[in-house]
Amino acid sequence: MMGYQAHWELATLGKEFTKNFFNVSDKVYSYYQACSEGGREGWSQLQRFADLFDGATIGAPALRYGQQQVNHLTAGVTEQTLGYYPSSCEMEKILNLTIAFCDPLDGKTDGVVSRSDLCKLQFNVNSTIGESYYCAASSGSSSGPGKRQVGSMSTTPEQNGTVTAEAAVLVQTLWDGLHDSDGKRAYIYYQPGAEFGDADTTYNSETGEWEVSITGLGGQWVAQFLQLQEVDNLSTLENVTYDTLKEWMIYGMQKYGDSLQTTEPDVSAFANAGGKVIHIHGEQDPSIPTASSIHYYESVRNVMFPNMTFNSSTEAMDEFYRLFLVPGGAHCGVSTEQPDGGWPATTLQTMIEWVENGIAPATLNNTGTAAPTLCKWPLRPLWSNNGTSFDCVYDQALWDSWIYDFDAYSTPIY
Repeated sequence: MMGYQAHWELATLGKEFTKNFFNVSDKVYSYYQACSEGGREGWSQLQRFADLFDGATIGAPALRYGQQQVNHLTAGVTEQTLGYYPSSCEMEKILNLTIAFCDPLDGKTDGVVSRSDLCKLQFNVNSTIGESYYCAASSGSSSGPGKRQVGSMSTTPEQNGTVTAEAAVLVQTLWDGLHDSDGKRAYIYYQPGAEFGDADTTYNSETGEWEVSITGLGGQWVAQFLQLQEVDNLSTLENVTYDTLKEWMIYGMQKYGDSLQTTEPDVSAFANAGGKVIHIHGEQDPSIPTASSIHYYESVRNVMFPNMTFNSSTEAMDEFYRLFLVPGGAHCGVSTEQPDGGWPATTLQTMIEWVENGIAPATLNNTGTAAPTLCKWPLRPLWSNNGTSFDCVYDQALWDSWIYDFDAYSTPIY
């Protein structure tokens, strides 16, 4: 409670201080801007305090904390379950081949996967089997730009080989998302084209083998916040199964549902107070699934406007809530693998124009040379005429590919 209450107190006092300091009696507009955990905290304010902020620009929010943090362990548990621990070079090769195949699917070859939905439906990861890879020996931190964890120092040997069938199965299993032993969906994974950071393995120089590496984001959450241990990570994933991950997700959702889940879909009070929100998410986010933001947007639309047609409810959402995906975007910033995707830099100014001047953004400006204009969901980017004409289009089948039913739970997952 103290966390979200603190934001309210700070903003409330800040507005009054500003009025007194500048000796103004006119309305003082207030805005919120943050990404990742800060994005989740932003939604906690909009869901609880309708008139606290006039507008909010929120990026890649860590919603559904019970699921989100445990989800970081999905890759390691999948490797353990399948009994295959890929080298970093093998996974990098699969990533590069994925990007190469999926880059032109939006109608233009520019080094960026703008349509991960088309990629998901058309790319066959088995096509990577037998492709050769090589990486020189290296040492350094396992973390990188766009990731939400502090990496540890590691050393990797020279690597060469060919992509195995086992690696292809691993990647496809990850893209399919976490399912329990009954085949029911417990959560979602990152889009094709996103880095495989959670699947990073560690090289054991004594055995000459690659081993599972437990990501601190997931391990710390389970060890400290679910199991209440005074340690900073899980020591092992031994006996941890897909069902175990689901159980941890349910426990975290129940234990912290009133504070960290942050998925209340009825934000009518915020909308009725005149509030506006611009929500952005990198399409190749390797830390928080892009589909997480879409699932929340669609939950809000379905709960707030249940009796409207799709088009009418989308227009109603446009009055206060607009979602934009960033082609090639990583976690809250530019992807190192797809730098030409860029990241929007003037979102707050766009929000101010919307709130104070009534200029609603039909599209969003972006810094990326490959994607200078961001489409408003549910429209998707498409180039025609040999990559010279750009448009934002709707495709029902591709919209369907973003929609998930979390049937592993007995309660709705918003």
